[in-house]
Amino acid sequence: MKIALPGWPQRWSREQRSSATIALASAVLVLLLWLMAIPLALAPEPIGNNAQYFAEGTRITVELTVVAGLSGIVIGVLAALGRTSRITLLRWLASLYIWVMRGTPLLVQILFVFLALPTLVPALRLDDFASACVALAFNVGAYNAEAIRSGLLAVPKGQIEAARSLGMSSFYTFIDVTFPQAFKVALPPLVNNTVALLKDSSLAYAIGVVELTNVGNRIQAATFQPLPTLVTTALVYLVLTTVMTQISGAVERRYDVEGRQP
Repeated sequence: MKIALPGWPQRWSREQRSSATIALASAVLVLLLWLMAIPLALAPEPIGNNAQYFAEGTRITVELTVVAGLSGIVIGVLAALGRTSRITLLRWLASLYIWVMRGTPLLVQILFVFLALPTLVPALRLDDFASACVALAFNVGAYNAEAIRSGLLAVPKGQIEAARSLGMSSFYTFIDVTFPQAFKVALPPLVNNTVALLKDSSLAYAIGVVELTNVGNRIQAATFQPLPTLVTTALVYLVLTTVMTQISGAVERRYDVEGRQP
């Protein structure tokens, strides 16, 4: 015999479970960013006396990932629309952008934005953090573009024709019919690209951004103890990617990307 508590759901739906997982994982991420210096301070030297530096580097890493990740989604949508456009010039420009960004190393792109771009366009001189965000955003945007383009091509043309036959304009057909379905198809590779972006942000150390990898490199160079420093750096990355993977998996379940039933 089951005892029912007033106001307590006996069985949560898939959406409720996914929303709870997202909220819990997000709370864990916030606590990790603001409180991680406390457990690290209890670690042996050279970790304990540098705990605050690890915490600050972790926050910079997450900031890079969030800013570049959101910007990369916007860039990916625009590039995907260009790739599927009927205008030849837009298709050519979008294809050229994707070809260049996917065919060159990310480290070269970061160095180009920070060192070469100000020489070409002096008005676009950026600091190290902004340069890293721009390079990371355009790099992940190229990969997002292909994921979103595949989603756009997966939408049945019959639905688009049906929407147009009901009198919907091209704009509202895209907003209300095409894009929601395309985004649902593209969601798994998009979240995978975001998790990969978290690790790729470590390359920002090359231009002096004091993110997690740079902090670890500075500490091991100053203390001549690479093993504990690099192990700590790797563990922090592992925790961050694990939390982000939980969030991304819950987002996919929330929108039932694969059409699973509860």
